[in-house]
Amino acid sequence: MRKDKTAGTIRFGISKKLLLSVVLMTILICVVSTLSGYIQYSNTIRKLYNENGYVIANIILDHIDHDKVGQYAETWTEDEDYAEIAAYIKNVEVASGAAYIYIVTVYEDQTVRYVFDSSGVPIGDTDPVSSYFDKVWACYTEGTSPDNYMVRHSPRYGYLTSSMLPVIDSQGKIVALLFVDVWMEMILSTLYGYIAKMILFSLGILAVFSVAYWFFMRRNFVGPLMRIRKNVTEFAQNSTATTTRLEDIRTKDEIQDLAESIRLMEDDIVKYIENIRNITAEKERIGAELNVATQIQADMLPRIFPAFPDRREFDIYATMTPAKEVGGDFYDFFLIDHDHLGLVMADVSGKGVPAALFMVIAKTLIKNRAQMGGGPAEVLQYVNEQLCEGNEAELFVTVWFAIMDLQTGKGLAANAGHEHPALRRADGTYELVVYRHSPAVAALEGMRFREHEFELHPGDSLFVYTDGVTEATNMGNELFGTGRMLDELNQDPDAAPEMLLRNMRQAIDAFVGDAPQFDDITMLGLHYTGPEGENHG
Repeated sequence: MRKDKTAGTIRFGISKKLLLSVVLMTILICVVSTLSGYIQYSNTIRKLYNENGYVIANIILDHIDHDKVGQYAETWTEDEDYAEIAAYIKNVEVASGAAYIYIVTVYEDQTVRYVFDSSGVPIGDTDPVSSYFDKVWACYTEGTSPDNYMVRHSPRYGYLTSSMLPVIDSQGKIVALLFVDVWMEMILSTLYGYIAKMILFSLGILAVFSVAYWFFMRRNFVGPLMRIRKNVTEFAQNSTATTTRLEDIRTKDEIQDLAESIRLMEDDIVKYIENIRNITAEKERIGAELNVATQIQADMLPRIFPAFPDRREFDIYATMTPAKEVGGDFYDFFLIDHDHLGLVMADVSGKGVPAALFMVIAKTLIKNRAQMGGGPAEVLQYVNEQLCEGNEAELFVTVWFAIMDLQTGKGLAANAGHEHPALRRADGTYELVVYRHSPAVAALEGMRFREHEFELHPGDSLFVYTDGVTEATNMGNELFGTGRMLDELNQDPDAAPEMLLRNMRQAIDAFVGDAPQFDDITMLGLHYTGPEGENHG
């Protein structure tokens, strides 16, 4: 036992813990073996006593007149024959060593009335049945003997085992019950002696085994462990080389294997520390480059708002929060000409640098091809063919792409495997615009894409997003879902796009809590005010 320098508390060393464990285990074995022996021995003795009682009861039933017993149970009067039967029962009690022998009738109020009793209780006296009444009543009414022995203890009669048989007259009627009670003092004294001998024997074995085990463990286990501990402590203070030799530990067991493993491990740690220094320097370089990549990716997305301060037809705002340093989500909006606005919301499969590179290519292709003219389906068909060439990484991108006439509010949209947008009419609520998707871009060569018409009226608002919004997951592995998204949008449906997206992000953060972000979260909000800027803001 020594004092812990760090905690200031007293603790046991490993050798004392081992010795204590041996002592406790031996005591436990002693207790279990003694208890199991006591139960088995006790049950055996009780059974023998009980069976002996039934032997005595059967002898008595063979030598008494059952019809006379029935007569006394009805009249409750004595005659010369009564005294003869009573004397016989008393003689059997003395000869057999039984405690009590008595014949009774039984009543439903859980009492018995004595017909004969070897202890001198007068005929007709009553007594309550203290236990096993159900078995007594079954025997009295049905002639059913108990299927196991009855052991009882009462302050008045002491510790007894009872044997019980019905007294049946010549008409086959049960007229009384014969009880033979046998004393149980002998079993108690025998059991106490057994327990004492078991305890003394176990303590002797404990003392011899503990001493032998102490020396054995000290030599073959504790000693080598202490040397290993000293070696590890010295190595922890100086991790450049070992200071204590472990080769001379030759226990030819797992302790020797442990010493050899620790020696090899210390050599590996010295090499590993050097590698860590090199890896750390490389990681810092890569981290710096990723920071630059993050900044480049952010600069590629429109993030200066208001984006078109001189245009009164619409108000637009968008955000992208990557799950890693760089992400695969992207959004875009751009004027194709004076009257047409292009809107893009996309999500590249995968995460990290590969997805970010694919995102750069996809974004550039979409914008460049859209400014050359053509509808959303035509643009996505062109981008699909370009991305499928040399796509060994088998990446793909889900895209929602729309081209809208700012003067009329009419437009065309193509949805290539992306989330359904949410639309709010003026003075209404946000609802999902659900229609059939086309497959994702770069999933299959030669793909043609569907497009559908839409029309925004002054005062209408549009919300598009990636699956990072609906699939945001909290600590209970529960998804944010489209239901919560629509509820949050309709909390303040008149909010401007910037406030709308800010409210949505706060709702997602509150729902997710401390759970990590697994996917990029990208959102875009558009409020259409019309060609003359009505309902602006």
